[in-house]
Amino acid sequence: MELPAHVPLFPLPNAVLFPGVPLPLHIFEPRYRDMVRDAERGEPKLIGMVLLRGEWRKEYYGCPEIYPVGCAGRMVSVEPLPDGRYNILLHGVREFTVVDERQDASYRVGQVRWRPSPGNVPSELRTRIHALVQRFLEDREPTLVNRLLNDHSLSDELLINFLCYALEFSPMEKQALLEAPNLADRGARLCDVVQFALESSARGGEGDKWYH
Repeated sequence: MELPAHVPLFPLPNAVLFPGVPLPLHIFEPRYRDMVRDAERGEPKLIGMVLLRGEWRKEYYGCPEIYPVGCAGRMVSVEPLPDGRYNILLHGVREFTVVDERQDASYRVGQVRWRPSPGNVPSELRTRIHALVQRFLEDREPTLVNRLLNDHSLSDELLINFLCYALEFSPMEKQALLEAPNLADRGARLCDVVQFALESSARGGEGDKWYH
């Protein structure tokens, strides 16, 4: 897939997308209805998911501050609803950094620099991820543990990105994972956040955020 120099931006306060994973969205604001219609007309039907930051509520209907690193998703399903809203399904494609924005549409459009390919993960890191996630999820989602960690067909990239996306951590923690410069670093950061959560749970409190 040829990646374009510009992508429409969809800022949200609580959604962080990762490559290879699905993200269902309900689109109801007029500007984002426009975005879906425009993206659907062309190829490769990409929407850039970015996380809102700072005092975004004060400027939500304008141009609030965003984190510059996001992830583009390809629209693989678009369901128009009778009242003009949409249900869409994105499939994560690639991380990007927003280097500039333009305002020639009702929604924000980012000029982006695409992040490089993810690279390789040492086998010992995958083993460490398995062990920590097994501990973290064994009392929460035992079925998910067995399905994911015992599926040797999953690539390192899909396993790490799906865990970053699916585990119940805060949007800020997920943003820190997304911003990792490569897959091995993301896997190491994932180990850090899981280890922190395990230690915090053992202490019975949250304490300081691991990503500070």
